[in-house]
Amino acid sequence: MPRPRSEKARQSVLDAMRAALSDHGYEAVTIEGLADAAGVSKQTIYRWWPSKSAILGEALLEGGLPAADVAVPFTADLAADLRAWFSAMSTSLADADGVAIARALIVVTASDPELGLALNEKLAAPIREWVAARVALAVSAGDVRADADAAAIADQFVAMASYAALLGRPLDEARVEATVAVLLRGIAASGR
Repeated sequence: MPRPRSEKARQSVLDAMRAALSDHGYEAVTIEGLADAAGVSKQTIYRWWPSKSAILGEALLEGGLPAADVAVPFTADLAADLRAWFSAMSTSLADADGVAIARALIVVTASDPELGLALNEKLAAPIREWVAARVALAVSAGDVRADADAAAIADQFVAMASYAALLGRPLDEARVEATVAVLLRGIAASGR
C-alpha cells in the first residue's frame, strides 16, 4: 500500500512546477529538476504522479489559470464590452506565463483527456458566465436576438483568446474590431 502524500511535499512539487513552467516553459521541465526544487526524491514524485503532465494538471487545477479571472464591467454598449473583454483576455494570455500555460494545456489534454477537460472547463467557466450575463443583458435591451447561443459565443471567445496565446501575441485592435463586428452581425436583433 503506497504511503499517503505529505501535503507539504505535494505543495512543494506543485509550486516547483508552477515556477519551472513560468521560468523555462513546459518542455524544459524535468522530474529531476522538480524533485530538486521541491526537496523531494524522484521516487516520491513518480509514486504520486505518472508524468510531468499530471503534475502540471494538478498544479493548474489547484492554482490560477491566466486570464480565467478577467472581468470587464458591463456598459450600455455591447460592442465596446466585447472589444474590452477580447483586449483584456488577449493581453493577459499573451505574456510569457500565458503562452507557456496555453501550450502546456494542449500537452496535458493530449496526454490525459479527462484532466485536460477539467482544466479547460476551469478556464472556460468564468468566460461562459460573463458571456451569458452580457448576452442576456443585450437580449433584454433588444440589441441581440433571443435565440443567441451564449455558450457558442463563449466558445468562440475561448478559441480566439487561446489562439492568441498559442501565437504568443495579443490580438491587435484590428483583429478585435473585426471579430466583434462579425459576431454582432450574427447575433444582432432584427432591424439593428
